[in-house]
Amino acid sequence: MAVDDVRVVTARSRLAEGKTCIMSILTEPIHTLQGAETSLAAFDGKSILAVNVASKCGLTPQYTGLEALQEKYGDKGFTVVGFPCNQFGAQEPGTAEEIETFCSTTYGVTFPMMEKIDVNGDARHPIYSELTSVADAEGHSGDIRWNFEKFLIAPDGSVTRFSPMVTPEDPALVGAIEASLPA
Repeated sequence: MAVDDVRVVTARSRLAEGKTCIMSILTEPIHTLQGAETSLAAFDGKSILAVNVASKCGLTPQYTGLEALQEKYGDKGFTVVGFPCNQFGAQEPGTAEEIETFCSTTYGVTFPMMEKIDVNGDARHPIYSELTSVADAEGHSGDIRWNFEKFLIAPDGSVTRFSPMVTPEDPALVGAIEASLPA
C-alpha cells in the first residue's frame, strides 16, 4: 500500500485535501500509566501515533517496531502513545505496574503509556470516541477491530487511521509519519 492510498477523511472541520481534523481529542483528560493526570495536549505540536496495545496478543511484537519509530523520529517532533486495552480476548489483563514492567523489560518501551482504557462500547474513552469516526484506507470506521490499531494525529489535527495488520515498518505508515512531522 502506497502513502497515496492512505485515505484521510473529515469528521469535524475541513482542511486542505479533505483531511480529518479532530482537535478536541487533545484536551480530553486521561491518566498516564503511572496515574498522573494529562491529556494529548502535552504533545501539542508533535505528530502522535496513538495505538491501543496489549501484552498477550499475537501482535504484541509490534512494540519493537513502535519503539523503533519512537527512537528514529522522537527528536523530530513525533511520539508514539500507547493505550493499553483489555477488550480483545482479555489480552491486557495486568495492572498498570505489570504493564509498565512488561513493556520496559521485554521491549524497551520509552514512549508514553496511558492508563488502561476501553476503546469500544459504552465505556469507550472520549479520545477513542473521536478517533473511531475516521476511516482507514479500506474504508473501515467505527469500532476498533483488534489490538494495535493505529491513528496518526498530525500537528494540524488531521488524523490517519491504520489497520492493526499495518506494521510499524509498513512504508505507508512510515511515509505518513514522515509527511506529518512538524517543519
